[in-house]
Amino acid sequence: MELIDLMEVLIVEDNPADARLIKEAFSGFAIKHSINIVNNGLEATNYLFKKGKYKDSKTPNLILLDLNLPLKDGRDVLKEIKKDDKLRLVPVIILTTSKNEDDICEAYKNYANAYLPKPTDFEEFERVVNIFEEFWFNMAILPKCGID
Repeated sequence: MELIDLMEVLIVEDNPADARLIKEAFSGFAIKHSINIVNNGLEATNYLFKKGKYKDSKTPNLILLDLNLPLKDGRDVLKEIKKDDKLRLVPVIILTTSKNEDDICEAYKNYANAYLPKPTDFEEFERVVNIFEEFWFNMAILPKCGID
């Protein structure tokens, strides 16, 4: 089985500080990767469905999605991703401040692959990122079928 040469990651996050922190954490990953960041739900769907300025965007191998986004809610973005024949194969990890049981249940009902609450301090954030890297970048085999 052929592994992914370059991990394409899409971060959908409206808080610039959180997006920067996530990107910085990824910079220490051993696997070769490319990070793209969009800051609202409308941009996320435009990116994923290759509309407008994103017509040449690469389909990500992994999506980190916040739920509470401007212009289009992350819950709606998740539903659109999982309804699309090609995009439904892409793992979507919810990374959000919400620990609301309704949000958690709705995310999994709409086929989120994981639900992670955003850590509140840097040490906890580093721990979560290390576990995330170990699983999603080193252990899990992500699909290449149907993804450009």
